[in-house]
Amino acid sequence: MQQPFKSFVNWSGGKDSALTLYYALQNKKYSVEKLLTNIGEDTRRVTMHGVEETLLVNQANALGLPLVVTQLPHQPSMEVYESRVIYATTRLKQEGFTHSLFGDIFLEDLYTYRTTQMKNCGMQADFPLWKKDTKALLLQFINLGFKAVVVCTNAAVLDKSFTGRIIDQAFLNDLPDYVDPCGENGEYHTFVFDGPIFKHPVKYTLGQTVLQNYPVPQQQKDNCFNSNLPIPEMGFWFADLLPE
Repeated sequence: MQQPFKSFVNWSGGKDSALTLYYALQNKKYSVEKLLTNIGEDTRRVTMHGVEETLLVNQANALGLPLVVTQLPHQPSMEVYESRVIYATTRLKQEGFTHSLFGDIFLEDLYTYRTTQMKNCGMQADFPLWKKDTKALLLQFINLGFKAVVVCTNAAVLDKSFTGRIIDQAFLNDLPDYVDPCGENGEYHTFVFDGPIFKHPVKYTLGQTVLQNYPVPQQQKDNCFNSNLPIPEMGFWFADLLPE
């Protein structure tokens, strides 16, 4: 009988990561033994989600899994990003890990990029949520009893009122038609604080909601018809979660 593949989940702390872990734990082909995440060196927060490292550690403890943290500088170049991810992945390979699990659902470019990157590290990239219907996934997430709070929204598509909300049927009903139900295009990000794979809830207090602006990525600037035109910044609403 084949032994299960020693695996780790690429972990953001959000709902897609949690569902990926849930699916993997139900599948006997995997032995999920660690979570791998990226945080900012200066902020000590999860990249793009803005959640404090302390809460992420509390979350991992509630799941009963060790957390491996990769530190990234502010707005790292692709070369720096890739070198640090490869370093972390290589270390895990040396520990006997063979499979890297991702929560991507339908973005083909990310699928190709992650598959190639992991292959170059001698790893197999697997995607337990791949090509599943995003509305059905969010409904499953809710019906399974997972609890998550929205920690970040793209201000271009969702206003401040969506940030800090709990993921439930009312949230799904209120999403505009042009927003993917799972936020697969980066419309929103979440922090999961309870659910069927948790030993106990992760306690937090909802703090301030603030708007942060970031430069438009260089690739988007390069694609502009007239590079001399001013390029607007990208705005994101962040709800600060305070550990209890």
